[in-house]
Amino acid sequence: MAAELASERKDDHVRLAAAQQKEAPRPNGWDDVRFVHHALAGVDAALVDLGVDVAGTRWALPFYVNAMTGGSASTGTINRDLAIAARETGVAIASGSLSIALDNPELMSTFRVIRDENPDGFVMANVGIERSPEDARRAVDALEADALQVHVNAMQETVMPEGSRSFSSWPASLEAIVAAVEVPVVVKEVGFGLSAETLSRLAATGVRFADVSGVGGTDFMRIENDRRSGRDYAYLAGWGQSAVECLLEAPADAPVLLASGGVRTPLDVARALALGARAVGVSGSFLSVVLDGGADALISRIREWSDHLTALHSLVGATRPEDLRRTDLIIHGRAAEFARARGIDIDSLARRAGGKDAR
Repeated sequence: MAAELASERKDDHVRLAAAQQKEAPRPNGWDDVRFVHHALAGVDAALVDLGVDVAGTRWALPFYVNAMTGGSASTGTINRDLAIAARETGVAIASGSLSIALDNPELMSTFRVIRDENPDGFVMANVGIERSPEDARRAVDALEADALQVHVNAMQETVMPEGSRSFSSWPASLEAIVAAVEVPVVVKEVGFGLSAETLSRLAATGVRFADVSGVGGTDFMRIENDRRSGRDYAYLAGWGQSAVECLLEAPADAPVLLASGGVRTPLDVARALALGARAVGVSGSFLSVVLDGGADALISRIREWSDHLTALHSLVGATRPEDLRRTDLIIHGRAAEFARARGIDIDSLARRAGGKDAR
């Protein structure tokens, strides 16, 4: 019965996340970032190479299928479609949290399908920060994973009806996981952001990669609150920082940064790369495509994003994703307010190109 209840919760998560995707657009931190248009700065699209180096591997594209689901028959089908799309397009992919399968091994096949359908791709397993080092190793082995995402989700646990609120042990638990596994560890928030202080603390722990995963995408506070009979935590709406705010304040000693949280278009990917992300995770936008049209629809969408992202690089004169870090950006709205309150110089971002338009 425990496995059945856990599987039901995973199906609830997908149903509620999909419902959020169909709602009217909400304020999104990516809209606080604008590229300054320089009409003569472009380069030939044929010169653009979208490849990036992550965790010792060359990724063909600077965006990836981020952690979503698994743990039930229906979510196993979703994972199969995601894996097929990853295989056919060459994007990296992360599994949903394997905790349910670590506790109920009969459900592991709903995650293992990611590797079975994508035998040569870059796959990240995913566990919660409270799991034991042995569980972390089991998760990596189960998916023959190239990296391990460790998710931190204090807000989700706080609102989750069956959630844990024993957070004091998390730093030590993370340190033990990092020491125990042989693959790179990516610490990932679940949609509430990683502050500058947190990023520095992660680096001191030995974490080499961090996905800031900010506010604006799937809202797990709302998901868990919708599972509560009284929906009594609704007042926490909007808690956390956007990925834009996290990238703006990331300290010099931060791990290599990945970014996610409300990524809707190739322009959002370009914005994240321009703010310093090495690569960009996409969940909700791709989930909607898979639910509506299966693997074939997602393959088409990923190829479209690749073409559009190449065009955007060409437009702004960037032959590689890292070149976007030298483009001129205007930061406004809530991100600008956040930056000024935190003492971050955003005005210099508007003058990074150094006269590229005159070439």
